[in-house]
Amino acid sequence: FKAPSRDHPALYRDLLRTNRVHWIAEEPPAELVREKMMECHFRFRHQMALVPCVLTLNQDGSVWVTLVKPARAITPGQFAVFYKGDECLGSGKILRMGPSVYTLQQGKNREDSLKKEEIDKIQPAT
Repeated sequence: FKAPSRDHPALYRDLLRTNRVHWIAEEPPAELVREKMMECHFRFRHQMALVPCVLTLNQDGSVWVTLVKPARAITPGQFAVFYKGDECLGSGKILRMGPSVYTLQQGKNREDSLKKEEIDKIQPAT
């Protein structure tokens, strides 16, 4: 896929899934086991700024990562690395990604036009 521009919404995603995460200090962190969710930070490129996220633990040890704001150019095969403060918690290989911001916008636009059609059926435009 080649996007029309560097900042095209098709390049941004806010949901991804990793394979089984390799945890460094505790396997997995107690908070994540207890709550099944945990706030932390994430990056997938060495120099990138940390992005706040929420991890959701899956039965198989993989996690869903929900980003507070969409990140650009996440690619399967890259590693998601998780941090709490300065501490590196662990990492997992990115396997799957949720829909792009572009796809979500298209869906919302479609939904809005469907709603308009429904309203038009009920109240024909005069």
